[in-house]
Amino acid sequence: MKVYRVGGAVRDRLLGRQVQDTDWVVVGATPEEMTAHGFRPVGSDFPVFLHPETNEEYALARTERKSGRGYKGFTVYSAPDVPLEDDLRRRDLTINAMAEDEHGNLIDPFNGRADIEQKILRHVSPAFVEDPLRVLRVARFAARFDFAIAAESLAMMREIAGAGELNDLVPERVWVETERALGESRPVRFFTTLRDCGALKQVFPEIEALYGVPQPERHHPEIDTGVHTMMVLEQAAALTDDAATRFAALVHDLGKALTPAAEWPSHGGHEERGVQVINQLCDRFRAPNRFRELAIIVARYHLDCHRIAELRPDTVLRKLEAVDGLRRPDRFEQFLLACEADARGRTGFERRDYPQAELWRIALEAAREADFSDLDLPRLGGEAAKVAIRKRRVEEIRDALEES
Repeated sequence: MKVYRVGGAVRDRLLGRQVQDTDWVVVGATPEEMTAHGFRPVGSDFPVFLHPETNEEYALARTERKSGRGYKGFTVYSAPDVPLEDDLRRRDLTINAMAEDEHGNLIDPFNGRADIEQKILRHVSPAFVEDPLRVLRVARFAARFDFAIAAESLAMMREIAGAGELNDLVPERVWVETERALGESRPVRFFTTLRDCGALKQVFPEIEALYGVPQPERHHPEIDTGVHTMMVLEQAAALTDDAATRFAALVHDLGKALTPAAEWPSHGGHEERGVQVINQLCDRFRAPNRFRELAIIVARYHLDCHRIAELRPDTVLRKLEAVDGLRRPDRFEQFLLACEADARGRTGFERRDYPQAELWRIALEAAREADFSDLDLPRLGGEAAKVAIRKRRVEEIRDALEES
């Protein structure tokens, strides 16, 4: 029985990155031998075991053969006679198909180290086309490392997209890859890679639909909304590493694909359609509520956020209440970051200040810190007390904004 460190741990060590998780492959062992050594079986589709002390995953060497559609359509063969190289061959990319033995010696049958040095994402074998999930994984690695994709690998990704197998992916699995991609250093690469290989229109038709939709005249009509959306996501990635905020930036304009430009009034007109599309997208992928809720308030109120200098104090308070900023100031800060990303997501605006965010922070603090001690709220009671509280908050917002 021989044990090898494999996959991401080997890759990240060669890249000089911190190793987060370590996976192991065991060659020459049976499940009975593993359990006899105290390993706990956890794999349902193939033999995977948890180390009795470290809880790290140890998988028996295996091969896979395509037997159906989708990323689960495989027959797995695992036995003591499966060599390490065969186990590595079934992996997606050369940079993930390396191993180290107990002495730290590198086993690299597919030249993954050379591809790391050349910053290339390259498939391991023709079997790459058998797993449609690999299209999303390659796009995610492009977002993480900003490596180029080998031409022949991109061609295989186009082949997968053209065969329609992406439609067989489980929506929850697509969301897992998407959420992870949103947390990477260049999340824009995830979506542009999917578009380059023809997968975006299958996986995210709502985003694909934005390409070709012109921006309103007051912005930059020379770029379309799809390009603007990627610029906004890039700005969001520069402002925060929070995946939910980046997602809100990504989907803030989805309603524009359903709203003819002639129907846009001076300050929007697509927001409610955008909310409907966001709900449909989040329903399909079963996205967590924190992603949905933030995305909805950004889609609905980002134009109001830009216009604070034009709003009356009572309108400012109504907007603060609408986004639940008084009760959830942390989420309101995420909202402001997504709106700032939208404002900067245009050519020539990337480095501009966004003073609106500070004005909203001033207004929120004034509303939250308003003093009601001189109001006899118990005597007023009910609706009268609510009116008095709102009036005081409006006064505090007005004074604070005038002072700023």
